[in-house]
Amino acid sequence: MESSADDWIRQAVGEYSKPLTLYAYQLLKDWDRARDVVQDSFLKLCDQRKEVVVPKLKPWLYTVCRNRALDLIRKESRITEIDFMDELPSPDPSPMRPLEQAEEKEELLQMLSRLSPQQQEVVRLKFLSDLSYQEISEITGMTPNLIGVLIHNGLRNLRNRILEQRQSEVKLS
Repeated sequence: MESSADDWIRQAVGEYSKPLTLYAYQLLKDWDRARDVVQDSFLKLCDQRKEVVVPKLKPWLYTVCRNRALDLIRKESRITEIDFMDELPSPDPSPMRPLEQAEEKEELLQMLSRLSPQQQEVVRLKFLSDLSYQEISEITGMTPNLIGVLIHNGLRNLRNRILEQRQSEVKLS
C-alpha cells in the first residue's frame, strides 16, 4: 500500500496537471512535449521536501514547468507564438457564435503577438493561469511592480488597438 505521505503529491497532480499542461502547450505548441514537460515537473516535485514546497506549490510548479519548456525551446532554437485561448470553450450555443469567437480570437491573438514578449508572458500568466503578481514574480524573476506595469501597458495597448480597429470598421461601413 502506498504511503499517505505521498497524498500531497497526488493532490498536486490532480489539481495542477491540466492547467500546467495547457501552460506548457502554449509555450511549446505541441501537446506531447507539453505533457512530457509537466510529467518532468511532477517528477521533480517527488524529489522535494513537502514542508519546503507546499507553502509555494503553485508558483513552484509553474516555475519548474516554465523552465523546462524554455529549456526545450532553447535546445531546439524555436521561437513560438503565444496562443493562450485554444482551450477556452464556447459558452454560447448559437451556431454563429463559434465562428464569431474564432474570428475574435484570431484578431486578439494577432494583437497580442504585437506586444513585447514580456508583456505577452505576464498577461498569459495573469489571465490564463490566474496567478498573482507575487506568483508571477517568483516564476519569471521580475519584480511585482514591473509585472504590474507590463500588464497595465499590455492591456492598454490591446484596448487601443481594439478601439482603432473598431473605428476603422465603422468608417468602412
